[in-house]
Amino acid sequence: MKMGTVVRNIPHTDPHVVETLRQCGVATVHESMGRAGLMKPYMRPIYPNARVAGNAITVLTHPGDNWMIHVAVEHCRPGDLLVIAISSDCTDGFFGELLATSFKARGVCGLVLDAGCRDVAELTRMQFPVWSKTICAKGTVKASLGCVNVPVVCAGVVVNPGDVAVADDDGVVVVPHGAAQEVSAASVKRVANEEAKRARLASGELNMDIENMRSKLAAAGLTYYDTLQEARSLQEKQTP
Repeated sequence: MKMGTVVRNIPHTDPHVVETLRQCGVATVHESMGRAGLMKPYMRPIYPNARVAGNAITVLTHPGDNWMIHVAVEHCRPGDLLVIAISSDCTDGFFGELLATSFKARGVCGLVLDAGCRDVAELTRMQFPVWSKTICAKGTVKASLGCVNVPVVCAGVVVNPGDVAVADDDGVVVVPHGAAQEVSAASVKRVANEEAKRARLASGELNMDIENMRSKLAAAGLTYYDTLQEARSLQEKQTP
């Protein structure tokens, strides 16, 4: 995509579906989607217990340059979530309290940034959630054109504008726009199954029995012995 490209309109997922994905959480959504879409684990929230989901406004910018983030805010709707990719590895502090003030006024629910974030105390006080590669006080310039609302790769995951990004203490997962409703339904079903399993585990049942693991373990060669001496003796006899 040519640098300097800004796409004004992106697809948006039904807010109810987005909220369901948010409530289900990153781990459940990731599992429900066939263990796909999870960003690299270095993407961490700047403060604990943040939990968001939103339609992704994507930004491609360059090391040490946050110009395109200023461009992107104009194209955000309430409930959107900014996903910022860098053209090559960088840890500078691309985002801070002043930009967050603007984003919050536009109704942006959070930001995912494959670089550094700063002004963490102020952002925490504002309760504006950011998931970033690192924390870094070093600022940026405004000199180079990038892109807004084009496909990007952020922390190892391809993100298309309008995909649903889900973020919490476990990290960030991206749900393709066209799969959001299906993944939402699968996540709700998984949550219900886990609630039922939780009750059985709390009563003292073992997951080996709940999930019928014993026969598979035996077929794989798992063998029980009453004592270590017995295990050694029998295994020595079996050794050619």
